[in-house]
Amino acid sequence: MIGDRWGVTDAEIARRYPCDEIVPAPVLEAWRGITVRAPAERVWPWVAQIRLGPYSYDWIDNLGRRSPRELRGLPEPVAGEAFTAAMGGRPAGRILSAEPGVQLTGSIVGAVLSYVLAPAGDGTTRLLMKAVVARGRVLAPLLSVGDLVMARRQLRTLARLAER
Repeated sequence: MIGDRWGVTDAEIARRYPCDEIVPAPVLEAWRGITVRAPAERVWPWVAQIRLGPYSYDWIDNLGRRSPRELRGLPEPVAGEAFTAAMGGRPAGRILSAEPGVQLTGSIVGAVLSYVLAPAGDGTTRLLMKAVVARGRVLAPLLSVGDLVMARRQLRTLARLAER
């Protein structure tokens, strides 16, 4: 499908993600990945802080409200909490599972997203994201391309913040 992959290897596509257990037969699967020049313990707090903002194009999905550029010292994410904040900081979605330092999975607007940290062994971390959608076969190509633009920006922003 157009826009279903960005920055990922065949091995990263083949691996299992927590969202695969939640949506076993998706109509859309999209993988995103970026190498972060920082160890996983520096990347994780930024991934966990997605609860405060989308970290993509804030002027589009957060009504111009900027996602925080400093860590806020949040407690570890817990299933059932709000997944992110959007549209001016309003809570959106729900965390479905979290394994601190390893993965955060949540649902938002009909999609389930898993963020996975994979230490690369050389002081870098692969930050991987997989999105799956259970319904909407007709809209899937549009969702895939739209997600590509937003997720690419989000992962680049999180990488830049963790690398500082």
